[in-house]
Amino acid sequence: MVHPLVEEWDVDLRSGDPLAFPGYADELATHDGAGVRTGRTDGYVLIEGDFGALGGSMGAVHGEKVVRAWDRATALGLPVVVVTCSGGARMQEGMVSLIQMARTAAAAGRHGAAGLLSVAVHRSPTTGGVLASYGSLCDLRAAEAGATIGFAGPRVAQAVTGHPVSGSHKAATALAAGLVDAVVDGDTEVAWVEGALGVRDVPLVARPLPVRVVPAPSPGGDGAWAEVQRARQIGRPSGVDVAADLVSSWTELGGVDPTLRVGVATVAGRRAVVLASDRYAGTGRPTPAAFRLAQRGIALAGRLGWPVVSLVDTPGAEPGSHAENDGIAAEIARTFAAMAELPTPSVAVCVGEGGSGGALALAAADRLLIQEHAIFSVIGPEGAAAILERDVAGAPRVAARLKLTSTDVHELGIVDGIVPDDVPATVAAIVKALEEAQPGDRLRRADAATARWIVA
Repeated sequence: MVHPLVEEWDVDLRSGDPLAFPGYADELATHDGAGVRTGRTDGYVLIEGDFGALGGSMGAVHGEKVVRAWDRATALGLPVVVVTCSGGARMQEGMVSLIQMARTAAAAGRHGAAGLLSVAVHRSPTTGGVLASYGSLCDLRAAEAGATIGFAGPRVAQAVTGHPVSGSHKAATALAAGLVDAVVDGDTEVAWVEGALGVRDVPLVARPLPVRVVPAPSPGGDGAWAEVQRARQIGRPSGVDVAADLVSSWTELGGVDPTLRVGVATVAGRRAVVLASDRYAGTGRPTPAAFRLAQRGIALAGRLGWPVVSLVDTPGAEPGSHAENDGIAAEIARTFAAMAELPTPSVAVCVGEGGSGGALALAAADRLLIQEHAIFSVIGPEGAAAILERDVAGAPRVAARLKLTSTDVHELGIVDGIVPDDVPATVAAIVKALEEAQPGDRLRRADAATARWIVA
């Protein structure tokens, strides 16, 4: 990727030799020793590593140039693009090098606290002090295809542990672990950076929907149970399918649980963070990792001053042993807290099934809508029947008692409105709701619904 600079900064800075390290002065005689260039482009501030200077390692001058670049970007109100290519901290400068990790991390933090966006591309190699400081603090991060990435380089890791690295230290493994948001190459890097910055539309392409299957009516089922079946109908568009129509641009936040997709997006010309369920991925039940990803997206939106849109469709959070031991209850709670503390407007739509607290944590928005034939319930009918009747066969009977249809939850004051199942109509309703929503509406609605059912 070529980054033409309008102005290059701090070209006069030169590295000293604080340790009088053997041969270091001779090495510095051939270049400035920075291992990084910084400056302003047309629209953002650039920090770009130079592996040709002592492996792009970070010494005092590298750190100083990076700190100044972050702080100038903050003063100018500009986003930052970081392109890393580094072997880490510079051994020839010892602890003078190491303290640059703290300095550059603090500068990146100041930029983020000012409500400004940062994106990074990690080229090969990106290791050590650069990765473990400002390189990992960017809001969105991509890795060059095939790049070596890791805190300790593979050779160092093997020397320290006595074992060769396996299943780590590569762009692909970092993506699979949710450590980066994308893997890019020479043909896609520019599009990814510009999409992340919001200056190019990169559409969300949803996977093909399963073939629609209309279930046969269950014996003894009533109107509520029929709505449960419609909400769960195979082939019904899930959250990510609505998102594909809603957004004109999408930059994915990397995660390890496909049941929830989170993206930095453009909605009706407005930058936003979108949370989108995918009931067809895996079990459709979000794990703790999904809620952690949601929290990341919500926090990013709040810091950047962007709204949040959440498209909910899940039978509920994953209840298994692994999820339990990974803290599913705590992550649901933290997601509720993140939504409650969000300083920007939020809109949620239940586009299929809203199952229990795992769904509500993603739906606790200032405007909560529900599609006409979607459902929202304190617990799934099967679970309620298992508790109340000791037999899941009673689910069709119990469904009506739970008051889970769109009409029911609207009459209870739980949702603000009912929208058609039609995807374009839902998109239009979301755009309108974003114009009307105010931070804090979410709690006022919940308080009002609660007050209706308290007998003094």
